[in-house]
Amino acid sequence: MILKDSYGRQVTNLRISLTPKCNLNCMYCHAEGEVDPKVLMSAEDIGEIMRVGKRFEMRSIKFTGGEPLMRDDLVDIVSMVPEGMEASLTTNGTLLEPIAQDLKDAGLSRVNISLDSLQRERYASIAGHDMLSDVLAGIEAAIDAELTPVKLNVVLMEGINSDEIPDFIQFAGRHKHLILQFIELMDEFRECPYHMELTGLEDELQRTAKAVVTRRMHHRKKYCLEGAEIEIVRPMHNTEFCAFCNRLRVTSDGCLKPCLMRNDNHINVRGLRGEALEEKFREAVALRRPYYC
Repeated sequence: MILKDSYGRQVTNLRISLTPKCNLNCMYCHAEGEVDPKVLMSAEDIGEIMRVGKRFEMRSIKFTGGEPLMRDDLVDIVSMVPEGMEASLTTNGTLLEPIAQDLKDAGLSRVNISLDSLQRERYASIAGHDMLSDVLAGIEAAIDAELTPVKLNVVLMEGINSDEIPDFIQFAGRHKHLILQFIELMDEFRECPYHMELTGLEDELQRTAKAVVTRRMHHRKKYCLEGAEIEIVRPMHNTEFCAFCNRLRVTSDGCLKPCLMRNDNHINVRGLRGEALEEKFREAVALRRPYYC
């Protein structure tokens, strides 16, 4: 059974928020579009959601937060991912070092790690806490545990960290198994002085890259230069991003969320099992609309 919305977009990826809690306070955080969740899904609820996703031939799971490593049962949740589905995780990396190998052993394939500055004081200013050394240790631990490729998520901000672009490229080039993702700020920051338009950067990468590969998902391009692989993530006002969206999101309190940008069409599935949950999946996919079209 394959789920397609009315625009012909097949849903192949579940993006599951495990908790709204985080040990950082990043200045740009959009919290996966969640609005004040009160009750967290149980591991059993999450396991059933993943099993239904598998029945609908979804191929991958992405665990997010908040900071997913703040859940004590994270390793157990990862171990519940159905066979044949790829499991990955987005994290700020601060808590990753001691648990990276356990996550790999439980079945996690790879991680995305947020890294918005390579300068200690600047990192603390952006993230709200002085934890850059913990993040760098987490990156090394992820590579050692073969949670690769490790994708480094860098939210670019004009006048905040935009001058570090060459440093990020050099950092990624020195470390095997890293992919660098430069990410545009969410829309609510568009009028802020540190919102950065990424078209010029992408044009420069296009001009200087030794090779350019177009990824299937979102038709996003990967630029290869100086030993680094670099992607530009521009979800804002991007019709192509929406046209190729393959995700169905799940909030930490147990709602199916058809679109990151909307909070008015959630479907509560907490506690549901079997056919009742399958029907809610169909309802959620039927509600999917390209936000930018």
